[in-house]
Amino acid sequence: MPTLILVRHGRSTANTDGLLAGRTPGVTLDERGRRQAAALPDRLREIPLAAAVSSPLRRCQETLMPLTAARPELPVHTEDRITECDYGDWSGRKLAELNGEPLMTTVQQHPSAAAFPGGESMRAMQARAVEAVRDWNARIEAEHGADAVYLMCSHGDLIKSIVADALGMHLDLFQRISVAPCSATAIAYTPLRPFVLRLGDTGELASLAPPDRKDEEGDTGSTGESAGEGNATVGGSA
Repeated sequence: MPTLILVRHGRSTANTDGLLAGRTPGVTLDERGRRQAAALPDRLREIPLAAAVSSPLRRCQETLMPLTAARPELPVHTEDRITECDYGDWSGRKLAELNGEPLMTTVQQHPSAAAFPGGESMRAMQARAVEAVRDWNARIEAEHGADAVYLMCSHGDLIKSIVADALGMHLDLFQRISVAPCSATAIAYTPLRPFVLRLGDTGELASLAPPDRKDEEGDTGSTGESAGEGNATVGGSA
């Protein structure tokens, strides 16, 4: 099945101001976030992307603008199921304030039990995100083949929840995962298990390009299933 590159949006004005943005309208990339987005085409230059899929929120759309300008032929889709968690009444509030809320302890230590007042639960967030990934994996493979690579631009908690699913981790452990703004996380999905190839990577990504099958002739393989190169074996919510 395809390889998915999950890109968190670049640093936003809410990140700078210490706000839990959620789905608050008008949140854009800050100056540093725009520089991060501008560097994305070069980081991905050697990867033949089959498609880009984005959260509908503005900060994700802005993050992909330099990439789509550099690759006008790249199909771009908006996917509502990878939008930010609905933090309900917490949306737009200062994180420093929210740290005093009793629910924050649950969010950090037992997130599978956390449901935001007026919003959604973290279980529901993960369920819709993972469902979206599975559906897009099937669609990309059907249209572009099993070696295809595609990109999703989403949000910190969404990406962490997808990684937790890929690693077979309970959602209660997902706060141990960290993904920085405009970082790339790559997961190769196979019929037996996913492989996490990169996690929160802010550097080069060229080695994620699909292998040249001619270079693999005569390869005797290994005792473990391989994926990618050499693979045989609340933070981030603003």
